[in-house]
Amino acid sequence: MKKKKVLVTGAGSQLGKTLRMLNIKGYEFDYQSRYMLDISDAKEVKAFFKQKNYDYCFNFAAYTNVTQAEKEHVKSFRINVNGVANLAKAAKKHDFVLVHISTDYVFDGTKKAPYSEDDATNPINFYGKTKLMGEEIIQQYLDKYFIIRTSWLYSDYNKNFVKTMLQLARQKAKIKVIENQIGVPTYAKDLINFIFTAIKKAEKDNSLYGLYHFSNKGKASWYDFGKKVLELARIENKIAPIKDVEYKDVACRPAYSVLSKNKAEKNFEIKIRNWEKALEDFFSYQ
Repeated sequence: MKKKKVLVTGAGSQLGKTLRMLNIKGYEFDYQSRYMLDISDAKEVKAFFKQKNYDYCFNFAAYTNVTQAEKEHVKSFRINVNGVANLAKAAKKHDFVLVHISTDYVFDGTKKAPYSEDDATNPINFYGKTKLMGEEIIQQYLDKYFIIRTSWLYSDYNKNFVKTMLQLARQKAKIKVIENQIGVPTYAKDLINFIFTAIKKAEKDNSLYGLYHFSNKGKASWYDFGKKVLELARIENKIAPIKDVEYKDVACRPAYSVLSKNKAEKNFEIKIRNWEKALEDFFSYQ
């Protein structure tokens, strides 16, 4: 059976590196870092797709520094909006399925129950605004796509909350972590596995394409998350809860951004594991 060809943009991202580690069979992957393919350069993207054919593009390229995005509007817009537009146009022209990763930060956090895919969006920071614009461009151009909103992503790679907690625990006597922002951690490995479940099922049923939420199950504050990280790492409890107003950040963040996974679980007949179970799995490989 012929292998499906997958372009992976953002090869140096947490998801790009996790995908390499998982060694998934039956696909031929072309990993492109931002130094090899600048998705924000329309001419470069056009020239690139003239030479190659793909069945899928996993767009893991993104500007994800929420705080810095408030200062670097042009840079974050170029990657999260222009870059996505360039890939969406290429997908339409060259007939491949675009799998794009979005964020819980498209919501304002005023809801008190998990956000579904049908809930109104209202981003409260520039990062969230650019990610929402990227979503809207894909929906405007394409019929066959996956937009997957996720939250609080962590992995073995790059900078993420889990690695930051472990680093701070080695450096500081006490770590202060926000207790009044609620969301859900997502283990990168679980998200990658979901992507392959989705694309395989959609090959047989085109009605399954579209917008989905995926994170692990349950909910947590950053403080809950950090406390569990240190517990599993067997580091003596050195963590203290603080309110977000005590943590000076130029970017506003939603107070509540738990994503409902009901649509993903129903459409793909899967059971998503709790965030604490996933985190235990992560530490079992450390």
